[in-house]
Amino acid sequence: MRTDPSGALTTLTRLGFASRGLLYLVIGFLILRTGRTEDTSGALSVLAEGGGRILLGLMIAGFFAYGLWRLSDAAFNIERHEPGKKGLAERGGALASGLVHLFLAWQAIRLFNHSGGGSSAGNGGSGTQEQAQTALSLPGGQLLLVVAGITLLVVGLIQFKKAYEAEFLKHLEPGVAHQPWARYTGQAGYAARGAVFLISGAFLTSAGFKEQAGEAGGMEEALTWLTSPWDTIVAIGLLLFGLYCLIEARFRVINDVPVDGLADKARSKLPI
Repeated sequence: MRTDPSGALTTLTRLGFASRGLLYLVIGFLILRTGRTEDTSGALSVLAEGGGRILLGLMIAGFFAYGLWRLSDAAFNIERHEPGKKGLAERGGALASGLVHLFLAWQAIRLFNHSGGGSSAGNGGSGTQEQAQTALSLPGGQLLLVVAGITLLVVGLIQFKKAYEAEFLKHLEPGVAHQPWARYTGQAGYAARGAVFLISGAFLTSAGFKEQAGEAGGMEEALTWLTSPWDTIVAIGLLLFGLYCLIEARFRVINDVPVDGLADKARSKLPI
């Protein structure tokens, strides 16, 4: 029986949405239950310790498929973004998201190979500062950090824009997109992500201007920096973003990647 590679990739992409949701559920739960802050890498380590190799194997497949789907969208516009600057920006975001999730797949593979050695994935805070130190050691590294920080600030503002306009609903099946629970869950989730990106961007921009890698910080530092009650509010928002990712896993309209067609095009360009 002939398999459908496009359908298989779509199914695994849904698993990727669910895996991303699980990471955010863990991040929000840890803050609310224990006060412990983690980024996505740290949450992955927590899941590896508690869920074992079967869960990691599923998440590897999901993140890998999700990453490929995002990269395919960036390259071939399978999500049918409108022409012009807005469409190019959305495809650029798809490219960045694809690379991030392929990196998460790689981290999950490392954890899988080390049988629950959570430290092998690295920890988000020191990793961010080490990367900032590496950047500062390069020619033009200060400018690179400032640009990276400003980029995160812009991404944070985009997350707030998504939350306000609820434009994410256009990707859901119509029957679900009109449900208040889907709208409010997504709005709270995107707003919380916006706050984290803004704080992380401010840290990185400060590190660049001051040329001090110790000023840099990612999600973990951003969540640690928040004081009561904002830490609780953002944690609830991240928890709701995890729930919204699970909604997407089930109800998002996902356009298939034309795997067979792309393969045929590639073969037609090969020299005979």
